[in-house]
Amino acid sequence: MLAVRMKTTFHPKLVSAQPTSLSLTRRRFLRTTALAGLAAPFILPSGLRAAAPGSKLNHACIGVGGMGWNDLNTFLRHPRLQVVAVCDVDANNLDKAAKAAPGARIYSDWRELLEKEGDKIDSVNLAVPDHTHFSIAHSAIQRGKHVYCQKPMCHDVAEVRALTEAAIKQRVVTQLGTQLAAGIGDRTTVQLLQSGAIGKIKHAYLTANRPGAVENYRLLGPRPAPGPPPPAHLNWDLWLGSAPARPYAPDIYHQTKWRAWQDFGTGWSGDIGCHIFDAVWKGLKLKPALTVQAEVQESWEKSPPRRGDTWPQGDHTTWTFPGNDSIAGKELTLEWFDGDFLPPKEIRALYSLEDYPGEAAMIVGTEGALLNILGRSAILLPEKKFENHPHPKLEPLDHYNQFVDACLGLTKTASHFTQAGPMTEAILLGTVAVRNPGQKLEWNHRRMKLTNTKDPNRLLKRRYRAGWHVGGF
Repeated sequence: MLAVRMKTTFHPKLVSAQPTSLSLTRRRFLRTTALAGLAAPFILPSGLRAAAPGSKLNHACIGVGGMGWNDLNTFLRHPRLQVVAVCDVDANNLDKAAKAAPGARIYSDWRELLEKEGDKIDSVNLAVPDHTHFSIAHSAIQRGKHVYCQKPMCHDVAEVRALTEAAIKQRVVTQLGTQLAAGIGDRTTVQLLQSGAIGKIKHAYLTANRPGAVENYRLLGPRPAPGPPPPAHLNWDLWLGSAPARPYAPDIYHQTKWRAWQDFGTGWSGDIGCHIFDAVWKGLKLKPALTVQAEVQESWEKSPPRRGDTWPQGDHTTWTFPGNDSIAGKELTLEWFDGDFLPPKEIRALYSLEDYPGEAAMIVGTEGALLNILGRSAILLPEKKFENHPHPKLEPLDHYNQFVDACLGLTKTASHFTQAGPMTEAILLGTVAVRNPGQKLEWNHRRMKLTNTKDPNRLLKRRYRAGWHVGGF
């Protein structure tokens, strides 16, 4: 264990049957953030100083298949972290993880892990389907554990707000799994935008059209009929967690296509949105959205069964954000395109109609434009005009190492929940708009309410399955 630990509050009962009201949660959040400030730099927890030389962070990995397998192996490479516990609902994933982390204690139920490992671990990471993010992360934070959470932070807007509030209150180290935020391309974009390289910002166009990426959404019909029983290696009830009870269906949910289903995932914009938003949000110092509206795949919009269960193969979502010193007008319009939707030709032509990248952000300013290609580079346009414009000289960083080092008291995280929470809320508001296509939704961030409509507000917070209530949900 770390030589120096912050004060931890333990909560033996992980599952509460007494939910608090959403309004009370909102009031507590406003009181807390009035002191902390959502845009303020994250301050390391009181009492969390640089750990004694040679001490290690005792860490638990929750979800070790798919992206979780990558996360496990990346954390294992840090010399001052030891993985002491692993957890997964799939025994096949656990067997593989146990070989990679010999000696780690093994669990299939995250609740049992937190109960038994409460005084033995300092931190957790979770790489699980979106619908279980909040339950695990909130329970860990309430126990004073530092949390690295894969994107998006949560499934619903209200969950994000509550998780941000909990992280601030417990003063734990947090990091959203926007790994590319540590890359030189994203960090260069942030600095160029903040330095005013392309002048005041007029418009932003975010694109996620990676070839083949939306195939899991193509031609998905209504909810599948019950299939054979789950395989022996999969605990289906634990996989469902707080989501509605659904019969197991092979090759539909676990472990490939769950993102396409509203019960479990947040669609393609929820999946990849945090990556593409991140540098734009930080570089422009955006505040919570004012409005959001979505246009969707026509065949999905006209199919009530699909609209009730799945996400569309493509959407075009438009937000307005309040202006600031970086913005040319009183408001900034930001558009998102994925699947079958593309930015206007004149915007793609700023770079190349033929080779416009599948995942990128084009930010248009009064003096030029900036194209941030996800995971690659930041390009000032027109290139001839900016050929001699200096780019910042940056050293490589590792997003995972940054989290571990922050837990050890050595640095700060770049994608802490105080920063990533409001950004994720905006992205998930987009998913609410997707389910109400064509309707312009007006958002009051402080009241956490859509003010010009009633029905979509129910999509801000879903109902949890009986026995899975956590943190008032």
